[in-house]
Order: sequence, then C-alpha cells, then structure tokens
Amino acid sequence: MKSVKARVSTRRRAGWQTYALTAAAVTATAVAGARAVDADSAWYRNLEKPAWQPPSWAFGAVWTPLYASIAWAGGHALQRTHGRSRRRLATSLGANLAVNVAWNWMFFGRHSTKAGLLGTLMLDVSNAELVHRTARTDPDAARALLPYATWCAFATALNGSIAWRNRSDVG
Repeated sequence: MKSVKARVSTRRRAGWQTYALTAAAVTATAVAGARAVDADSAWYRNLEKPAWQPPSWAFGAVWTPLYASIAWAGGHALQRTHGRSRRRLATSLGANLAVNVAWNWMFFGRHSTKAGLLGTLMLDVSNAELVHRTARTDPDAARALLPYATWCAFATALNGSIAWRNRSDVG
C-alpha cells in the first residue's frame, strides 16, 4: 500500500503532466493555425472589411491569453474527471482544437470567406459543447473558457460581415 506522501506525489506529477499535455496541444493548435494565416496576402488585403474590425496586432494580443486560458481550463477540468467522462472531455477539447485550426485553413488557406464562416460557426458549436461539458465537472474551468467562446462569437460576426461585403467570393 502506498503511503499518503507517495499518493500526493503521484497526484502532483499527474497534475503537472495533464497541464503539460493540454499546453502542448494548445501550442500545437496555435502553431498549426498560424501557418495558414497571411494577413499581408493580396487576397486578404483586398477584402472589404467592416470599420469595427480590430487592428491586426490585436489578434495576437487577444489570442495569446485565450490560448493560455484554454490550456489551463483543459488541464484543470481533466484533473477533476475520471473514466468515461474524462475521455469524453478530452475528445471534446481535442475536437475543439481541431476546429480552431481548421478555421484558419478554411478562411486563409482556401482564400474563402464563406468556408471561413462555416468554420467559425462550427467552432461556436464546438465551444458551446466544450463549455457545457466542462461545466458539469469544473465550473471554474468552464468560466475560464467563456472569454474564448465570446471572442469566437465576435469572430463569427466579423467573418460574416466580411463574407457579406465580399459576396462575389467564389471559395
């Protein structure tokens, strides 16, 4: 039988590893998504955009803490779930990160405002599912995901406005 000290040490190590894994997954998402983004491309520069679009520097300033909050919330919630619930939460988080990356490739990679709009709508649905699933076991982690979901909803409105203004987009 393990001593109390050994069990606490094992839990701490597992906790650290969970945060490390969620941070690695989120970092991979950020890198993979950023590879598609080319805000200096002629295609993107020539799109008509709404006056309320934030300046380009704001996107990095916003995404950095949002990605940190996703990594923290994911690690925090995963430590508080077990068995099937943990697998489902991990799957939900992984799917959400995959859709997060996909939007960049759908919008910038395909040069398609319409595909981007579909991608960001899918991300909104995924965010709602992730927040709901997380809230069942870890309300603090779910609250930490709300700024991410809110920013993505704003991105949907922005993407929709750009798609509308550039209706001749064939992608």
